[in-house]
Amino acid sequence: VQLQASGGGLVQAGDSLRLSCAASGRTFVGYSIGWFRQAPGKEREFVAAIRWSGGNTYYADSVKGRFTISRDFAVNTQLYLQMNSLKPEDTAVYYCAIGSPITSAIMREASYNYWGQGTQVTVSS
Repeated sequence: VQLQASGGGLVQAGDSLRLSCAASGRTFVGYSIGWFRQAPGKEREFVAAIRWSGGNTYYADSVKGRFTISRDFAVNTQLYLQMNSLKPEDTAVYYCAIGSPITSAIMREASYNYWGQGTQVTVSS
């Protein structure tokens, strides 16, 4: 399984960014794909996840209403994280990951087996 994250950059508070994650190497039916982030000096934390089949979505409270996770079957296998109304506290390296967690564990890092390399998002005030 390979995951390639992209789309990070330097933006100002209030701006938007869309992160992409290209996934390949297996079928993802029954799996979930998530976004996590790690800010300097902090532990990696859950941001959002989506069930590949059915499309159920899950969000951290800190991003609800501002971030939207989606997937696209049409061209390759793409996962997106649309980030609106960005805040300086959203600054982090963002990682996409694949796993098969039960719903109660979908926010747990340990539930995900495969990880992308990360993309830096920096939000200036």
